[in-house]
Amino acid sequence: MFNSADLPDVLPVFPLPGALLLPRSKLPLHIFEPRYLQMLEDTLKTPARLIGMVQPCPARDGGAEGLHSIGCAGRITQFSETEDGRYLITLSGVSRYRISEECTGFTPYRKCRVDWSGFDADLGRAEPDSGLERAALLELLSRYFAARNLSTDWDALQGADDELLINSLSMLLDFEPEDKQALLEAPCLATRRETLVTLIEFALRSGSHEDPLQ
Repeated sequence: MFNSADLPDVLPVFPLPGALLLPRSKLPLHIFEPRYLQMLEDTLKTPARLIGMVQPCPARDGGAEGLHSIGCAGRITQFSETEDGRYLITLSGVSRYRISEECTGFTPYRKCRVDWSGFDADLGRAEPDSGLERAALLELLSRYFAARNLSTDWDALQGADDELLINSLSMLLDFEPEDKQALLEAPCLATRRETLVTLIEFALRSGSHEDPLQ
């Protein structure tokens, strides 16, 4: 487990629209672009093996693609190479961070100076959600899945702890990048769950002919 002293001041960042990583969660990634293959090779040589996931912002005035100010760093915990030189990796979420500035340099990928303050709870134990009404959430989720002809392991969802359930749904459900950013920036698990429910309800209202939810 990391503590604040282990966290570097500079991170390689991977801007990937819609890809959400949260602390204590796992994100599988398929790495194939040459610049990110180089990033992976360089990161594996570092003690922390951390990559900063971040949502990109639209470019302004023809400049470089912008970055949201808050992302989440993950440690490379699994990786395998394919015969044609691509990598399949898993990032395990460590902590959110705030970008202080983007670094200039000669790497083909982007690097940022980051600030970890304000996210101390990310380095601790799994967070409970005392306000979670699991049956109501799963009923809402069943309507969402039915509207999209999706299936899932309901027994696993029923048995998952609060944080695993809420964070897994936040990462896996098909929301817009700005919605994913709102889920990332939620200050606590209860706020993330409230945001998640709002997004599911909005998707049901806008994507079906059902009556609005009360």
